[in-house]
Amino acid sequence: MSAVPELQLRQIARWCDRRVPNQLRDQVRVEYRLRGRNITIVECRPPFMPELGPDWTETRVAQLRYTPPPPDGGEWTLHWSDSHNRWHPAPDVPAASGPGPLLATIESNPHGIFWS
Repeated sequence: MSAVPELQLRQIARWCDRRVPNQLRDQVRVEYRLRGRNITIVECRPPFMPELGPDWTETRVAQLRYTPPPPDGGEWTLHWSDSHNRWHPAPDVPAASGPGPLLATIESNPHGIFWS
C-alpha cells in the first residue's frame, strides 16, 4: 500500500494548525488522524466536566482519502460523516491531485456538512 506523500501530509498538518489561533488552543484544536491512506480531520474540545477525566472529545469534521494511481501522482477525494458515523462522498466536489482544493472546500463549507 502506498503511503500518503509526506509533503501533502505536512500541508494538511499546517492547514489544521492555522484553523485555531494560539490563544484559543486551550479551548479548541483542529487536528488530523492518519489511518492507512485516509486522513480524518477532527475538532477537539477539552472535557466538559474535568472530574470525568482529562481526555478531550473529538468530533469528526471530514475525511480526505488518497488513492495512488500507477505509476505516480495520486488522487484525493473528500468525504463527510453522517449522524451514524458513516462516510459519504462530498456532493459536487471533484477529486483533486492534491489536498489543497479539498481543504478549501472544508473551510468554506458550501453545503453546511463539515462545520456545524
